[in-house]
Amino acid sequence: MQHPDVPELAHAHASPRPVHWLATATAVAGVMALSSLVQPGHATAAQPRDGKAVAAAPAAPARPAPEADAVSFPLECGEVAEPVVARQAAGDLDGDGSPETVAAVHCDSAMGTPPDAVYVITRAADTGKPRLVATLVGHKERRTVTALTVRDGQVEATVLGYSSKDVPSCCPDVEEDVNWRWADGAFHRGSPEATEQV
Repeated sequence: MQHPDVPELAHAHASPRPVHWLATATAVAGVMALSSLVQPGHATAAQPRDGKAVAAAPAAPARPAPEADAVSFPLECGEVAEPVVARQAAGDLDGDGSPETVAAVHCDSAMGTPPDAVYVITRAADTGKPRLVATLVGHKERRTVTALTVRDGQVEATVLGYSSKDVPSCCPDVEEDVNWRWADGAFHRGSPEATEQV
């Protein structure tokens, strides 16, 4: 009988004996017993009972946008008139998950075109009460807001103004689209997309 050149493969040519099978079966049983003792941690996700996916619990609802009528505006309207909210829009401006309210406000007047001021209102973190946090347009700028929206975290407005101080307050002659975005702790006014004489 010729011996193989590689001694480690010699047993491959010999016929297996019962002792060999018994040793193999014992080794496999040992590995299986050991693997049953070492298990990964329990899963924490909810498992479906009927084969259908289990929906995650809904997140707590965000607080509603603050009401513009619930704050005092720094407008001097005199003894007869009061501040009136002409337009308002709501949306999350600072990315904290809670909406703010943007309000265009002017003094109630039976005559002329009273100028608007544009304010940002949020809720106080501790009490949840509405409070005024920013002025985007001051009433002394002599602007009238004709459109106001909040879109993608940005305030967008169409405002009417005047080309000079000689233009009567009843008849604004300039229209522009403006926007503001919150960044670095302040609202920054964007470049007007369009300015035209009206």
